[in-house]
This record gives sequence, C-alpha cells and structure tokens, in this order.
Amino acid sequence: MKVLKFGGTSVGSATRMKEVASLICDGDQKIVVLSAMSGTTNTLVEIADYLYKKNPVSANEVINKMEQKYAAVVDELYSKDETKVEANNILKVHFDLLRKFTQNNVFLLFDEKIILAQGELMSTAMVNLYLQEIGIKSVLLPALDFMRIDKNNEPDLAYIRTNINKSLSVLPSDTEIYITQGYICRNAYNEIDNLQRGGSDYTASLIGAAVKASEIQIWTDIDGMHNNDPRFVENTKPVATLHFDEAAELAYFGAKILHPTCILPAKLENIPVRLLNTMDPQAQGTLISTKITPKKIEAVAAKDNITAIKIKSGRMLLAHGFLSKVFECFATHKTSIDMITTSEVGVSVTIDNDKHLDEIVNELKTFGTVTVEKDMVIICVVGDMDSENVGFQAKIVNALKDIPVRMISYGGSNYNVSFLVKAADKKRALESLSKELF
Repeated sequence: MKVLKFGGTSVGSATRMKEVASLICDGDQKIVVLSAMSGTTNTLVEIADYLYKKNPVSANEVINKMEQKYAAVVDELYSKDETKVEANNILKVHFDLLRKFTQNNVFLLFDEKIILAQGELMSTAMVNLYLQEIGIKSVLLPALDFMRIDKNNEPDLAYIRTNINKSLSVLPSDTEIYITQGYICRNAYNEIDNLQRGGSDYTASLIGAAVKASEIQIWTDIDGMHNNDPRFVENTKPVATLHFDEAAELAYFGAKILHPTCILPAKLENIPVRLLNTMDPQAQGTLISTKITPKKIEAVAAKDNITAIKIKSGRMLLAHGFLSKVFECFATHKTSIDMITTSEVGVSVTIDNDKHLDEIVNELKTFGTVTVEKDMVIICVVGDMDSENVGFQAKIVNALKDIPVRMISYGGSNYNVSFLVKAADKKRALESLSKELF
C-alpha cells in the first residue's frame, strides 16, 4: 500500500480537487493524506486571533467570508444536487462550531487547536464525498482516531501503529482509497492538537511507517527538490535521487518543498519517499531512499532569519566543562543550535529562534564577552562529502571567494557543508554556488 500526501495548493479549489481525484483513482488501494485548502489555516489563525482579542464581531465576519468561499467550491465541485446538499450540511457543522467560539467570554489555547483542526476536517470530507459521487470506494480514516503526540509533543509511534491498523481492520476490505487528515492529532491528554505547520508531510511519513507502506509520495506544486532555490536562482533543476540524510539536511536548511520532520520515520522503516508535482504529474520528481550518488554535490539550500552569537572568553582555554555550560544555557531556554564553531578563546553558534535571545545573552555574559549578529543566512551545500572525496571543498570555497563568510561548518555529517553569510549576500552566494557547482 502507498501513502500519498497532497498539500493545500493541491486541494485549493474545486478544479484542483478533481485533478487530485484523477491522480489517485488508478485501482490500487492507498491512503491519501490531505492538508486544508490553501489559505484556510491562515484564515483560521486570524479567527483565533480576533477571539483572543475579544473581538467576536470581526471573527464572525471572517467566518462568514470563509463560508461563502467554501459554498462556491461546493457548487463547482459536485454535479448532483443531493451531493451539494450533503456537502453543505457537513460544512455547516464545522462553521457552526466556529461560531460557537464567538459566543464564549473566555478563549483558550485548547480552543484555538480545535479551530485550527477544522480546515483538514473540511477538505477531507469534501474530497471523500466527491470520490463517492464519481463511484470510487472511498472512506474517511479519521486522524484523530490514531494520530497522537506524547507529553513531549513527539509522535507516540506505538500508539499510532496500533490504532491506525485497528482503524483499517474495521473498514470494508474492498475500500480503494482511505482519506485522512494531515497536520491534526490528539495529545497525551486526548485533546485536539497538531503537528505544527508543515505537519501534513510528517503525518504521511508517520502513517507510511506505521502501515509499512511500499512508498510515500509527497505531492506539491513543484517537480521535486531542486538543486538550488528557484526563487533566487535561474535555471535550477530537480534532483532525481537523494539519500535520506541528504534530503533531511536540505529540508532542515531551507528547502521548502519538504518538512524537515518528514524524513526520519520513513528512513527508520526504509520506505522510499517520492516528491511529485500535481501540476505536472508526468515529471520525474525526486526519489529519496538509501541510495547515494558517489562523489557528487547534489543541491544547495538557504535558511533565513539566523542569529549568530559569539562568546569570547580567556577562561575557555583548557577549561573543563565550558562548552557544556554554554549548551546548558540554550537547553534551559529550549532554543536549538544550528551551527557551532570553536577556537581556543571562543565559541560561535547560530540559532533560528530568537524568542529567548535576551535571556540567553544575559546568562552567557557570565562566561565571557558576547556579541550578537542578526539578519544572517545559513547556506547549506549537500552531497556525498566523505572526507576521502578530495576537491569538493575547494570548489565550494572558490564559489564564495567574493562573499564575506562569518562561519563555516563541516564534519558534522558526510553530507553537508554550511556557511553563514549576511542576508544581503544570500542571492549572490546562491548564484555563485550554482555557477561553480552545477
């Protein structure tokens, strides 16, 4: 069985939903994971924001506009009047639920999570109903029945595996397509929660691992993972194959097509992940697996909004436990470190979340002189970079010979060399690397 995930753009209109149906209706049994219609989650966030601000009037206005948008999609999507009535009745339940929150005096984080879940619940109901209208044996496989995170907000893998297989076992065996929701889940307290933005990719990978799928397909609006960012560099090309670790590095360091968390569950079960384009289904896309192309640089990615922190201290020289104290400071404030370089008198790190920057800097000042640089970018070059493969370092450095580089990180893995540059130099760095490497 394959697991196919379609993002918000892929189900963003009646036309796109019909295109998705034509892609998945090939007679093979499969699980299809859907995001909310494009723009829906942002609209739901806006509704929640008005409710936090105790502005139910504006929240209702947004709900009404959203309901009109969905009504237009229903009218275009279905051909039978009775199906349109059924679809509108289903959607009415969700919009009535949203309106109930505008009548409450208190609005909590728990309520916001319920609101954010409505997008996926509506898109899956609509697509499932459309498939049934055109004669496909399709059923809903509710994600809230099996997708759960634990007290550390990590997927409860054993629970997911047990409960999705239990859910599948009670559904008709001749079902062709199981439709389920991406992104949403329950938490350890059985409350409605979510896997954060981009979580639909994660859902697909977790489901694929749980049912031991033959392949996980991530369908988006671009034909695979490109060898550079097409928003900044012309004539980029999709990469045909990537190793799991190469794809993970690219996803973490800025390749928007794939959520960083998506790779690990598939890698652990050795399930290939294929990235495909709903706008061009015949395109080859990118296949992610255990296969690696020897001695080849595959792609470049960039991660924005990076802050660099340098701690300079004479006490670092031969000081036992200095680094552990520095790391403990970041751990205390639940802030992850992206890059790190060290010398005899200092250590530099980068972070992509500056929410607790002031507290971190204040604590680090007890160890030495602290300097902070904002508006930085990590440029990541990915490929087979085993230390025995000589020469690739020189090509990369030569490409950046005219770019001021603040930090360099190599050796953390055999797949990645990273550079820290100013945001103003990002485009020039990406273009130079493309020219030199590809």
